[in-house]
Amino acid sequence: MTFPHTQPMTSFWISATADLANHRTTETLPQEADVVIIGSGYSGSAAAYFLLADSNSDGDTLSTVILEARQACSGATGRNGGHLKPDTYYSAAENYRKYGAQIADELIKFESQQVLDVKRLVETEHIDCDFELTRAIDVFTDQQTADSVLRTHNEMKVKGFSFPDDLHVIADPKRAEQISGVKGAKAALTFTAGSVWPYKLVDHLLRRSIEMGANLQTNTPVQKISHHVHGADGRHVVTTDRGDILARKIIVASNAYTGALFPEFRDKIIPVRGVVCRIAVPPEDPDSGHRARAPHLNNSYAIRFNPEHFDYLVSKTDGSIVVGGADRCAVEKESYWYGNTDDSQLIPDVEEYFTGYMQRMFNGWEDSKARITDIWSGIMGWSTDSMPFVGEMPGHPPGIFVTAGFTGHGMPRILGCSKALAKLVRSDTGAETDDLSTRHGLPRPYLLTAERLKDKKNNILSYARNVESFSSTST
Repeated sequence: MTFPHTQPMTSFWISATADLANHRTTETLPQEADVVIIGSGYSGSAAAYFLLADSNSDGDTLSTVILEARQACSGATGRNGGHLKPDTYYSAAENYRKYGAQIADELIKFESQQVLDVKRLVETEHIDCDFELTRAIDVFTDQQTADSVLRTHNEMKVKGFSFPDDLHVIADPKRAEQISGVKGAKAALTFTAGSVWPYKLVDHLLRRSIEMGANLQTNTPVQKISHHVHGADGRHVVTTDRGDILARKIIVASNAYTGALFPEFRDKIIPVRGVVCRIAVPPEDPDSGHRARAPHLNNSYAIRFNPEHFDYLVSKTDGSIVVGGADRCAVEKESYWYGNTDDSQLIPDVEEYFTGYMQRMFNGWEDSKARITDIWSGIMGWSTDSMPFVGEMPGHPPGIFVTAGFTGHGMPRILGCSKALAKLVRSDTGAETDDLSTRHGLPRPYLLTAERLKDKKNNILSYARNVESFSSTST
């Protein structure tokens, strides 16, 4: 079983504001609640926010407890790359093959809509989280990969598949390098995306949830979930190291650690360790003594080196860059990343990989003296079929719900998933997981079903083999 490490590295995002880090709304753990939410990251905080907002609007307030094993938002959300970036084209062909044209289209539209939904939430709630509506630029530096992606894109258009209107293709290498600034670019695709300070976003949602009645209990790891017949109303027992809570319903938003609570997920959501860093130009040029200034980047990026291996980065308004990836360092040994929950240390050689990164990758940065200021690891929950699991747990007593397995791509998925799941949890009229799709707009491949849990395929290991194969042939 894999529970969160007790001494994780500190990410740049978490350094912003941390007065909720060790928050406990009450000194003692509540003995019972209508709903217990396990996890205080984006999924858990958004589920609490929507659950309580709906409760307060109809006057039927649900007592809600949020349990966090470590500090608030100290998991994947507080350690990611700051992207809010939909997949508008890259997985379209695979999704077309697996699910058909209609669902492939729904998957793209759902993620694209999340960018605007987060924008609307930030504006409505006046959330100070550095949200920016921007363009994402996916840059291909390998000609074979670029040719394959462009060819597939054209073939799907011939079949009648409609990509988003704002997807712009730059097939000429010279223009791709000029527009992106990436050295050796062979092609690029651009589309609407966003960037955000994820910890600040979640911090606000947690604060609002507490204002609406939630009880946040940090540093309270959940050890197990069991069922307890309590009089006429069977309730669930959430066991922590500080005692038990009786819960009518439970939302499990523990992502990479879901398998620690439910054995069914141990081979379905795999903990995957990644590394992200912040790079900045020194405030003062050490040679001249003059104030240094970073070259301007106003987009978010993915730099794709082959079909599987890529780096991703966002630019901040202070001129700094947050960049993650470095897959080729990780695949040297499977234990560096696969099934690894140790976010107290880095993957070997990753810091060396990111040293001099901007000077190496971008035109105009050669003399910038940009350097790493912060570097950290984080644990993602990768689904073996690449889709999140959202819905009520099959094969268990009613009232246990899951939203997890976002495969390092949760930011353009989670808000809609949490909102839909909150509606399902609030319903006491025989609502089922299928309603998430038919009534609440979730793409059907997201739904948590017994069939998906039984499926033995593992796309993650196929990904690793592809990256490893490319790395060995390119060195």
